[in-house]
Amino acid sequence: MNNYYQDLGVARDATTEDIKRAYHRLARKMHPDVNTHDGAEEEFKKVSQAYDVLSDPEKRRAFDAGADPYGGANANFGQGFSFSDVMDAFFGQAASGAGRGPRSRQRRGQDALIQIEIDLAQAVFGAERELSVDTAVVCTICKGSGSQPGTSTRRCDVCGGRGEIHQVQRSFLGQVMTSRTCSACQGVGTVIANPCFECSGEGRVRTRRNLKLRVPAGVDTGTRIQLPGEGEVGSGGGPAGDLYVEVVVTPHETYQRRGDDLHCSAELPMTAAALGATIKLDTFDGMIDLEIKPGTQPGDIMTLKGKGVTHLRGTGRGDILVHAGVQTPTKLTPEQEEILGQLAALRGEERPVGRLSPASQGLFGKLRDAFLGK
Repeated sequence: MNNYYQDLGVARDATTEDIKRAYHRLARKMHPDVNTHDGAEEEFKKVSQAYDVLSDPEKRRAFDAGADPYGGANANFGQGFSFSDVMDAFFGQAASGAGRGPRSRQRRGQDALIQIEIDLAQAVFGAERELSVDTAVVCTICKGSGSQPGTSTRRCDVCGGRGEIHQVQRSFLGQVMTSRTCSACQGVGTVIANPCFECSGEGRVRTRRNLKLRVPAGVDTGTRIQLPGEGEVGSGGGPAGDLYVEVVVTPHETYQRRGDDLHCSAELPMTAAALGATIKLDTFDGMIDLEIKPGTQPGDIMTLKGKGVTHLRGTGRGDILVHAGVQTPTKLTPEQEEILGQLAALRGEERPVGRLSPASQGLFGKLRDAFLGK
């Protein structure tokens, strides 16, 4: 009878992990696909048989007691030897396909995504919102088990509770066992004999629930807020996924947002632009007096520091940028024409020579060109 410990190069008190590591090392070295020397196939069979015996507690006990682990019928070698062990030796456990043993009935739930609309003021300072969400929650009747109260699951008759179906095929290794997930129980190893009437065995039901959401200051359209564990509960009462709330900021009638700055236009009478003035500006911090300097030109920008949108990551706020526009009167009374004529005479502008310049692009056309470096 072979000395299986010697064949694998392990001590008699080797642990299961020691035996598995030794087999993996030798299998990679001796497999006929990588070792073309004469006798490689026989050596590989020898190592595989040693692993078949020492990895099986019953066969190992029989061998240690001096008995034949195969009951005198070595032709049966391979009945407990899985092809996934060979795959593990070369590619690791993930390569062997289906997991060994029954799976858990519980599955993690899916993530969920909803959208909410907020106004610009809420984006500037943040807000608290009440959400109504339709998601899957744990069934209150079966508590996630999927079975009618007072009943339980039973072992799958197809796979015998293993969660896998084993098939034995002949190859140059002898009889090799391959495994696949049991389709009857989906790899769980048990079936629900009496499904819950409320959830039909899913362990979860759909319902509407309310959540409170704190919208942080500084969010913008497209910002997603993650609420861990507030998504769909998984089948079998498994852990819930996450809920993502995507923010949409509605347009404002006065301000347009660029990053954390707010832009607006102030249309000034010609006299106010020339002489200077003070105008009232409605901001998100209340009414503010905005000083217009004498000689303000169309397109000049007046900045209110720290009155824009709160920085989402960091401290402080952006600015408000007021773009000046100058209104030229189109209808004048004879008296007004006379006064303007006198002003033109005083300034020597009775017959001004105009200067040609590119056509006006408008406020945000200029902003775009400035951003692009034009």
